[in-house]
Amino acid sequence: MPQKGYEFFKHKPTDKIWWLDTSEEDGRFVFSFDRERVFVLFSDYPHKLTAEQKELFDRENPFWAKYFKDRQ
Repeated sequence: MPQKGYEFFKHKPTDKIWWLDTSEEDGRFVFSFDRERVFVLFSDYPHKLTAEQKELFDRENPFWAKYFKDRQ
């Protein structure tokens, strides 16, 4: 569970993925599918995601999918 004081948000209301507002920490991108278990983008993507989670993440975040294409 994330530390207190952090807030979850979605980029678009229709998104399924929640992002944690870590704006006070440069370069830290944290996301969640259920607001319980969190993933750190640069260390957890894609190897800690299930196939379904990765597919959803890539669909909602094409920029990051392209950025990490060498990790596939």
